Amino acid sequence: MKRALIVVTSHSDLGQTGRKTGYFLSEVSHPWRILAAAGMDVSIASPRGGKAPVDERSIDMSDLDNLWLLDHPRYSALLDETIPLGEVLAKDVDVLFFAGGHGAMWDFPDDRDVLRLSQAVLEKGGIVAAVCHGSAALINVKDKEGHYIVEGTKLTGFSNIEETSVELDTVVPFLLETKLKERGAVFESETIGLPHVTVDQRLITGQNPASARGVAQAVIAIGDQH
Repeated sequence: MKRALIVVTSHSDLGQTGRKTGYFLSEVSHPWRILAAAGMDVSIASPRGGKAPVDERSIDMSDLDNLWLLDHPRYSALLDETIPLGEVLAKDVDVLFFAGGHGAMWDFPDDRDVLRLSQAVLEKGGIVAAVCHGSAALINVKDKEGHYIVEGTKLTGFSNIEETSVELDTVVPFLLETKLKERGAVFESETIGLPHVTVDQRLITGQNPASARGVAQAVIAIGDQH
């Protein structure tokens, strides 16, 4: 059985706005359900461990995958007690999946365990995936030669125009699309809100919440080839 680790943010403050943020629920529930249905052993971690903050604006109970996750006794318990990322060993992860939510913009880029696991999972032949703001995890990851892994790599994430559309372009610590391009990434995007998934070898990224299912489906497809 292949092992997938979904990583969510531990950060809850939306900059200096006084508002709260966290992980985006459907970016966890959509891939989790697909990966679990494919027979993967799914667990969940966060930089700090414990109960991770969920962006309350993302709790849509008309979304059947959200309902499935929150009503599942074992999985909902895992959400309440996420594994501290520092306790995770790369040898125990076949698929490393970074969920989004604006909180990820603050704690993913420089977290040493995000960097450690991303590099190690790719080097051992595993899959690294990210959706929406989860792509912030990839910004500072380097290979053993010291090169940014996104350099010359096709990928996507929450675009500048999408950030502007939700009026948070001056709140986030940086613009994700801009920063990835600065690192040399070949950034791809679709119209605001439409699903878009980019696959470059074993790096799989999705543009926005609507892309979460597509990222998980691509993970399964790529995984079947390895």
